Amino acid sequence: DVIRVWERRYGLVKPSRSSNRYREYSDEEVALLRFVKAQMEQGATIGSLAAEGHDPLVARMRIATPVSAEDQKPHERLLDDLVGSLDPLDTAGFERRLNGAVAVIPFEEAVQRILLPLQRRVGELWHQGRLNIAVEHYVTKIIQQKLFSVMNQLSVNEFGPRILIACPEGETHEIGAQAVAYIAATRGCHVYYLGPNLPNSDLVIFGETITPDLILLSLTEVKSEASALQQLKELELLATRWPVAVGGQGARAIGDRLRDTKVELLDDLTALHSRLTILLSTHTLAARS
Repeated sequence: DVIRVWERRYGLVKPSRSSNRYREYSDEEVALLRFVKAQMEQGATIGSLAAEGHDPLVARMRIATPVSAEDQKPHERLLDDLVGSLDPLDTAGFERRLNGAVAVIPFEEAVQRILLPLQRRVGELWHQGRLNIAVEHYVTKIIQQKLFSVMNQLSVNEFGPRILIACPEGETHEIGAQAVAYIAATRGCHVYYLGPNLPNSDLVIFGETITPDLILLSLTEVKSEASALQQLKELELLATRWPVAVGGQGARAIGDRLRDTKVELLDDLTALHSRLTILLSTHTLAARS
């Protein structure tokens, strides 16, 4: 059957044998097979999935799988402790807790369950007037340092699909874009990260230089009606030249309007992973043809 083919040809799972010679799968192996099936239904090929390797595929499955309330509690408590270290400010305690938590789990899991939620929570506290802007900047820089430190250790895949990642003009919050750049790089993409506040005209010039396979833009600001319409017009024009996808709070705010355009909405990390899987699969097929 199909599962036995996957076992022999790709080594995705390695079931044990019971005393009566029946093959037995662990809970994780069953979950992995279901995850692979779901990814294939979204356009991925078994070859491209297997090429990722068993451990990276399992790590991605864990990120994409909804976290139960019980599993989430330790991370919520950690976030409470981290925020508690900010008022009154205890930088030593904050950095000790954060460094310890990030060190004991895969970094991509730390991004989803610790770093991005921490950034959101700190941003909300600042907007509510409950946290000093200097403290918000301090936390942001700590998170950015961690992302850049890990990204600098990744080798550039010159033969991977080219992805241009940026925050459009007026968008100054780049943590989400940095996290996306890290994830795309770990998946084997050739990432061009252009940072925050990038004018559309300069984005186009850079795009003409590298001919990206995909442009990913982080939209965090919820804009006024007039500004949203102007942004939508620019995105639609961009999408006539290259595939374009957007994410973030600002992107979700115009999600209904994006449905009638060529611009894709990636509203969470699961959607991002699915889009990258399709991109990598089509890129591999194109390279072979």
